[in-house]
Amino acid sequence: MGSKTENESSSRSSTSRLPERPLRLGRVGRPHGNRGAFHVSDATERLDLLDLGRSFRIGSATFSVVWRGGTDARPLIRVDGIDDRESARALTGEPITVAREEIGQLGEREYLVDDLISCEVKAGGRSLGRVRDVLLLPSVEAIEVVDTEGRARLVPLVSDAIEKVDIEHRTIDVNVSFLAAET
Repeated sequence: MGSKTENESSSRSSTSRLPERPLRLGRVGRPHGNRGAFHVSDATERLDLLDLGRSFRIGSATFSVVWRGGTDARPLIRVDGIDDRESARALTGEPITVAREEIGQLGEREYLVDDLISCEVKAGGRSLGRVRDVLLLPSVEAIEVVDTEGRARLVPLVSDAIEKVDIEHRTIDVNVSFLAAET
């Protein structure tokens, strides 16, 4: 899951850390056709969570996928109970969420975006600030780190820049020399 799901990039320990907080798989995008299908905007990298028969929440209601089409970059789905264009349109912009347990075991150096948000970022023992967001840039994912004065800096989520992520202690250590080279 890389780190995409606002909810999507995660560490094994994170599954037990915030079990009550749902993870966002995307948002309901514009309707497609007349039978209730819609685009999934800001879709998770874990597209298997949108497979036929999978259940998730849109707003406060639970739905199951009854059809999936489109591409990995632009998935389309139709869910039970949404049978026409106007019903799909009424959901536009709503988050599509799933229980944290549905994510399953993540791989080494995978973290949920939600788990990275608000982590303290340190370089050489000094605090650089906290993670405000995880951005999906054209060539790399990056954490947006904001210092106490409100200045933002991007740190790419690559092994050359990130030395250690400690979800339990809510810290991310970055390579000082990598950062010095970028400024």
